[in-house]
Amino acid sequence: MRLFATLSLYIGRQFLLWFAAGLCSLLALVYLLDTVELLRRAANRPEATFDIVVTMGLLKLPEIGQEVLPFVVLFGAMYTFWRLTRTHELVVARASGISVWQFTAPVLAWAMIIGVLLVTILNPIFAAMLTRYEKLENRYLRGQTSSLDVGRSGLWLTQLTPEGAYRIHAESVVPGTLEMRRVMVLLSTPGQKLSARLDAASAELVPGYWDLSEVWYNEPGEPARFLARYRLPTDLTEQRIQNSFASPDTLSFWQLPDFIRTLELTGLSPVRHRLHWHVLLAQPFFYAAMVLLAAAFSLRQMRGGGTLTMVGAGIVTALLLFIVKDVIMALGLSGAVPVIMAAWAPAGVTVMLSAAALLHTEDG
Repeated sequence: MRLFATLSLYIGRQFLLWFAAGLCSLLALVYLLDTVELLRRAANRPEATFDIVVTMGLLKLPEIGQEVLPFVVLFGAMYTFWRLTRTHELVVARASGISVWQFTAPVLAWAMIIGVLLVTILNPIFAAMLTRYEKLENRYLRGQTSSLDVGRSGLWLTQLTPEGAYRIHAESVVPGTLEMRRVMVLLSTPGQKLSARLDAASAELVPGYWDLSEVWYNEPGEPARFLARYRLPTDLTEQRIQNSFASPDTLSFWQLPDFIRTLELTGLSPVRHRLHWHVLLAQPFFYAAMVLLAAAFSLRQMRGGGTLTMVGAGIVTALLLFIVKDVIMALGLSGAVPVIMAAWAPAGVTVMLSAAALLHTEDG
């Protein structure tokens, strides 16, 4: 047991070292390329200064980092196992009676710990950073002046206009449409002073304006007026509203369950957010699957040659796995497969195939 504990600490330390080195190198490269792209997009926008672009690159970095993290886990584990095999350290460990499952256990444990820490602690921080990035992007690179927010009390939409601004609140949305029910509109002047309030039974977005029906129009110091119809000018379109809707990545792991329930109550589709939540839940197991995949390809040269070929085959297999994962995710978003299956299938299938390959390697 003492030998196993010492070996576990050694292997775990090796994995963390190569994982950190790979992560820092890849994030530096990603940040450089992404900042260059942001500079290109900001070339014709004088208000987007260099400082703002650099800040945007830093704020976006965690989002890209989470996408490449499974590759970092895979390469870190693969290099760790390959290096320990090349130096014959694992050969000595096997001669001491330690099985392949025992010397992969510390790497598996660290991979799952990284996944749990990322989901529970770092994800809320990264979500806040991405929210800030999207606000800067909309302001400086896209020039958008509208936003959509769904809260516990219903749906809120804000738009800036030359005459001031208005904020629309709706208790629910007709599923599959942009027709809102039980609507309140607050009109304000450029100085953010409330100028009028409209209460309507419904509001529907048509080209160029919101069509409000059964409206009570209230102005300060004036009696309320009833209007059968009222047109509220807007330059919004359905596509622009959907683009300004809160993406799942901008919500933390802890906020998603309440947000999903709110979407269901307001009549909006929660499929994207539910799928994203299950993907976060499955992330620690997906990282563990990457470790098993790395072990399946990196440990096989103990009984033969062809190290580079085997490692290359592992990398190609991982790339194919990520392509298949994206396809399954797309099917989950479209409703062709259940959300839970789309989120958990890549990790489950990879674990089973990698474990089978390791059993074959270990026991023949």
